[in-house]
Amino acid sequence: MRAAAILGPGSVARSVATFQRAAGAQWTSLIEQADVVLIFGGDGTIHRHLSTLVDLETPLLVVPCGSGNDFARALGLRSVRDSVSAWRKYALGGNNVRTIDLGVMKWCEPRPIEVRQGKPTAEMPVHRERHFCCVAGVGIDTEIARRANALPKWIRSHGGYGFSAPGELLRFAPLSMKIYGSNGTAASLQPTILAAFANTPAYGGGMKIAPQAKLDDGKLDICIVRAMNKFKLFCMFPTVYFGGHLGFEEVEYDQVATAKLETEHPLDVYADGEFVCQTPVEISIACNALKVIVP
Repeated sequence: MRAAAILGPGSVARSVATFQRAAGAQWTSLIEQADVVLIFGGDGTIHRHLSTLVDLETPLLVVPCGSGNDFARALGLRSVRDSVSAWRKYALGGNNVRTIDLGVMKWCEPRPIEVRQGKPTAEMPVHRERHFCCVAGVGIDTEIARRANALPKWIRSHGGYGFSAPGELLRFAPLSMKIYGSNGTAASLQPTILAAFANTPAYGGGMKIAPQAKLDDGKLDICIVRAMNKFKLFCMFPTVYFGGHLGFEEVEYDQVATAKLETEHPLDVYADGEFVCQTPVEISIACNALKVIVP
């Protein structure tokens, strides 16, 4: 059985060597010829290769060695040892392949103006689309993710998101957002701290922003945190690690197949810890989009 390896940034060589010694995989440099694609990395590395994996329909096995690893944990893969066990079972013909959903983001970008015969052409939008595996978000979490991404990897992988949060909790000002659900209805623009669209329960290295989310239910879990005073926000933040934030009156939670987010001014949208686009953005679920190998 041939495997193609995709290596994330940072020090993954030890994980690759450990996996190779224990699993004895045969490698190929051509991903198109692989029976399995192995990603040695975290959520960001997976995010950057999702479209290719969806097109190939080749099973994915994640070897968690990134800074967050929320997607791997959602699959029950918490260590290199777990990934080796999953590989061995699959190689022996075990029935341990799941087909899961992915989130999809769609947005428009302005096309650069071209000059033809001395006259500028009309500016036509370019339609973009990208998959995500864990959570897409707008608001305070994008600022925290931006700061966390600038930290050294060791700090990022040992609570970097939580380490970056206190400063943003103090300085962040609520933003006006409008969110449309599957039925097309929407509330008016409201001051909002965070809007998260989740395919997995957790992001940011274990923050259970959407504790009811499942990878194969055909739904996006939406968690919206409306404006609240700073003291209450500080009290709420730690509860996100065990899903306790759903008990706050400023928190709204729903499950939909599609949603649309508009803001008063363009805001950055992050998914799986990576910058993707700016609002407005449409977010939906792609059912049965990815094959994954699980323990």
